[in-house]
Amino acid sequence: MIDISLGGLFGAIAGTIVAALAYGALADLAQRAFTTRRSPEEPPTSALDLALLRRAVLAIDILVFAGLGYWIGQKLDF
Repeated sequence: MIDISLGGLFGAIAGTIVAALAYGALADLAQRAFTTRRSPEEPPTSALDLALLRRAVLAIDILVFAGLGYWIGQKLDF
């Protein structure tokens, strides 16, 4: 059985909320970096590639912030 502390659970929830708030800025930053690094000879970035990039940013964003929130919440749990 997995033992999850209450502080860790609240931290993970708070981290997920922070991830949702930071998603827009991080996705725009990643998209801008992805599209500006292409050379002029290459075809333009397709909508499917950009959608996959934004989904990847969301997944990594949630994993990092929820994990960090869980770790902080577990450390602060009394």
